[in-house]
Amino acid sequence: MMSLRTSPDENPGVAAGGVGVHLLGVVHLYRQSGSDVVALRGIDIDIGPGEMVALLGPSGMGKTTVLRLMAGLLKPSAGVVKVGAHDLGRMSALERRELRAGDISFMVQGTGANLLPFATPTQNIWFAQHGAKANGKTPPWLPDQLLDMLGLRDVASTPVSDLPLGLKQQVSVATCAATAPRLLLADEPTAQLPNDASGNVVGLLQHVNAVLGTTIVIVTHDPSVAALFPRTVTIRDGRVGSEGRRGEEYAVVDGSGSIQLPPDVLESFPPNTRVRVIRRPDRVELRRPGPEE
Repeated sequence: MMSLRTSPDENPGVAAGGVGVHLLGVVHLYRQSGSDVVALRGIDIDIGPGEMVALLGPSGMGKTTVLRLMAGLLKPSAGVVKVGAHDLGRMSALERRELRAGDISFMVQGTGANLLPFATPTQNIWFAQHGAKANGKTPPWLPDQLLDMLGLRDVASTPVSDLPLGLKQQVSVATCAATAPRLLLADEPTAQLPNDASGNVVGLLQHVNAVLGTTIVIVTHDPSVAALFPRTVTIRDGRVGSEGRRGEEYAVVDGSGSIQLPPDVLESFPPNTRVRVIRRPDRVELRRPGPEE
């Protein structure tokens, strides 16, 4: 893989800039076997323009639902989902689709739905840019210029089907960056990749963020991948369980005043345990009542 360019000054005129993302009190229900199932239970997340955030947690906890709401692929059952000035819950399906054609890119899990397998990376990027132009957005570069900028020139003319999985995922990132989006969303972009290939994919996302200022949010179940991001948000049981910032983990008080205790702490305070809340000058303690209480 070629070395990456590290400054937008090397690509004059290329400055997408990131956009903020705001979720407030987001609830999402879906139907299953004739009943409503609660996927999200009051999610509050604020992401600043240009941030890189990993949504972390086991499968089935609601991470991908959050990502699809940010992309406008789903509408919340309650609450607010805003991308920049756009309230996605109030937009029509056509308006949300137009937003995805330009300012929001969504990389689904696996390469099959992201790329045309028998086309080359150049052709895949051209196809993505063609859709953006149809919606009035002119990308600031030609396909081969983008591949050169992202260090993928050597595979520009190779059919995607002939590339190893790690390079396919890198081409998927490049294709998602083809329209100079302000928000790039990626669902498990390193799934089934060995560590070195995972690092290359994350490195490419970091480069897109550095050069374009694009806000980037990924979903991952792998703590080692999440650790490569400056901020993580752990989703547990449809709620924000905790946040990590540069190696430090914090519990999060949600909009209702609730807090999810870390799994290891729950071993001492299982569900329905009565606790005494003791306020100290410099801390708050949780203590189980004694046998006489």
